[in-house]
Amino acid sequence: NNMPVPGGPSGMPVPGGPGGMPPPPGGAPGGVPGQPGRDDAYFTESRKGEVNELRQLLRTFGTERDKQKKRDIMKKVIAYMTLGIDVSRLFTEMMLAIETRDLVIKKMVYLFLCNYADTHPDLAQMCTNTLVKDCGNEDPMVRGLALRSLCSLRLPQMIEYTSEPLRRSLQDGHAYVRKTGVMGILKMYHLNKEEFDKAAFNDILYEMLRDPDPSVVTNCIFVLNEIQAEVGGMALNRAVMLHLLNRIHEFSEFGILAVLDLIPRYIPANDEEGFQIMNLLDPVLKTANAGAVVATIRAFLSIATAIGKRPGDDRDADSPSVDDLSKQVVERIKAPLVTLIASGSSELSYVLLKYADQLIDLCPGIFDDEYRQFYVKYSDPTHIKHSKIRILAKLANPNTAPDIVAELGELVTDADETLGRIAVRSMTNIALNDSGGEGAVESISRRLVDMLDLQGISHVTSEAATALAALVRRNESIKPVISAPLPRALKYINEPAGKASIIFLLGECGADITEAPYALEKVIDSYDNIADASVKTALLAATVNLFFTRPPEVQHMLGRLLKKATEDMSSQDLHDRALFYYRLLRSSPDLTVAKSIISKSMAVTASQFAEEDDSELRAALMDEFNTLCTVYRCKPENFIDEENIVPFVKLPTEHPLAAAAPVVDQGVNTITDEMNGAALTDGYATAAAPQPAPSAEVDLLGFGFDDPAPAPAPPATNSLQSLSLKSNLSLSGEDYQSKWGSIPDSEAVVISGLPMASAPPSTDVVEGALSAFSVFTMASGELPTEFKFFLYAQEEESFGGCYFLIQAVALKQPSSLNLTIKPVGGDPNKQKEKVDQLVELIKSALGLC
Repeated sequence: NNMPVPGGPSGMPVPGGPGGMPPPPGGAPGGVPGQPGRDDAYFTESRKGEVNELRQLLRTFGTERDKQKKRDIMKKVIAYMTLGIDVSRLFTEMMLAIETRDLVIKKMVYLFLCNYADTHPDLAQMCTNTLVKDCGNEDPMVRGLALRSLCSLRLPQMIEYTSEPLRRSLQDGHAYVRKTGVMGILKMYHLNKEEFDKAAFNDILYEMLRDPDPSVVTNCIFVLNEIQAEVGGMALNRAVMLHLLNRIHEFSEFGILAVLDLIPRYIPANDEEGFQIMNLLDPVLKTANAGAVVATIRAFLSIATAIGKRPGDDRDADSPSVDDLSKQVVERIKAPLVTLIASGSSELSYVLLKYADQLIDLCPGIFDDEYRQFYVKYSDPTHIKHSKIRILAKLANPNTAPDIVAELGELVTDADETLGRIAVRSMTNIALNDSGGEGAVESISRRLVDMLDLQGISHVTSEAATALAALVRRNESIKPVISAPLPRALKYINEPAGKASIIFLLGECGADITEAPYALEKVIDSYDNIADASVKTALLAATVNLFFTRPPEVQHMLGRLLKKATEDMSSQDLHDRALFYYRLLRSSPDLTVAKSIISKSMAVTASQFAEEDDSELRAALMDEFNTLCTVYRCKPENFIDEENIVPFVKLPTEHPLAAAAPVVDQGVNTITDEMNGAALTDGYATAAAPQPAPSAEVDLLGFGFDDPAPAPAPPATNSLQSLSLKSNLSLSGEDYQSKWGSIPDSEAVVISGLPMASAPPSTDVVEGALSAFSVFTMASGELPTEFKFFLYAQEEESFGGCYFLIQAVALKQPSSLNLTIKPVGGDPNKQKEKVDQLVELIKSALGLC
């Protein structure tokens, strides 16, 4: 095709030839002039597109033997999908790739399916059978991933395919599958609440709070809280709380937070239980997780509020009050909180400082001895510095105030303008609250007076003037200290707030300042140049106030000022105030009456200004401790839509215990309520009557004997004659707990790994077999991976009357039996022998011999 032709350049193809340039419009595509026609190559992409390229790679996926190359192909598909390129056309090829043992590839395929489920529901339905099939895969990781992907499709038509795999997953032997199933329940709830209620998943979730794996329990807590958000969260009672608290050491940090968030909603049964919960949570304060520490603080404060004595309570005089308990709590958590503030990141420190600020307001004085920990560091970010300076003012007392005021004085001239202003205000708050002890107010006033002369730092002089005005309103005794520099300061303070404060002070201290009227007169003469209404209002008030002190010098300029102010329409407040002053002075026969009215309106007798009283807000924020409300310093309704606010409901409303009932000893690991709701304190467990001996051809436990087992002898003629057990025995739950707790765990006999042919079909079968040998059941239950039994038996009195308390765990996979036996009473020298005989008896009853 590229051979040279006569008349053309050597080696150049002829235009219109097979390898040449395109023909002109209207020409023949094949290069033959005048021959009409079309070439399909003109309407086909000359380059390969991204999707076409991926399709070619996926078609070779099945024959590719290199695992890494397969993964790279999948990564490329996911990468394009992440970039926003529509690769849904590869759905068929991706479905073929799902049949693989490589978990990484399978996970990427699942991700692809979930991503296009919403936009391509018809394609998503194509993979339903594959996902359901993978939910039964032998690999638990595949089962969990398939279930998560199936639930993540979130298509209404998928509910019928999702329910059954979800229900099976909750009984799976692997914890990963069970916790994935729990989260799948939540997705199903949001997808179709009616189907969720029909499936009774809510009750199943409460049952799964007894799951042996803490991660499953954690997921159950979160799911229940979200499902029941409209009523305040999951239902709580004493059994649930004690069960979770006794297992809290098993949980991860994430799980601990889930449990701790439940405690503020729980009302302890009595004071003893409240203190026991506090002692149980105390080790959490030693963790490095700030979230866990703050959640524990909230739990402590809520318990203190619940069990503390309130005014009007008819408790003993020695019972601690809510305030006393709160102070003890804050004293206990002070050291961990301060340590976390100093060692955390800047973001974490800022949040913890907010919590510390709130606790200081709750219990003033507790943190005072740690004031040096709140000194500003050069390396601190700006927001940390601001928070520390505000807190420092609250830590001042007669012992710490000198150091704190000196520290704040160093920060006034900082390059950060806002920091300097906050330092001046914090210093002023110490004087206003009179927390610095004797002489502190005068000392701070002198510092503020010195700041008035910092002419090059306008924001400091303005803040100092504002602070002095507030101090004079609260404490008139400092007037002689601050009077001298006021006329001079009026000349160079330009900020409206500072200028208004200086003018106010000239009116208040005019009796001690000779040039006060003349300083104000210059301002009155420039009235038309004043733009800020606050300065005009302050000028009017100061001039009227000075008029009562020095009438001859002020009379004429007051008249000019009143005339201008009554004609000024820029501020309605200023106009009305000037008109009021004018009419009052004109109609009053005695100036002392007008003076008493005006002077009294400027006096401050309350301990704090009205705008500073935030006691209602602080009380509301304590109820929202450990939430964003503390950081934002506002109530939740200010930044959360009303329909999204979860109500705070404390439970239970009634306790099954009397006010003085003792708390179950956690040394027994709260076997109460652990076994399918069978509470040991619900009454007396009456032993079942002995069952007749089964025939030889009956397999009692379904263990699948190869040969018929010989019929066990009746209990009356027990083959183990040396261990004679009572055939009619009853034991209360309280007695069981008492006897179990009386024997240390170190003295218990533990026998593990007794082989079983297969797991028993139910607890009833095991209980019936054991009761035939006079071994009775206190409580039992089935968990996802095991059966659990609390058993008891007693020797005949003539043989010593020894009690045997037994905890039996029958594992499903692999099938085996674990026994923990505590003998109580009888001859100590014969206990070991009798325990061995009891084990042989149990093995014989269950067909393990």
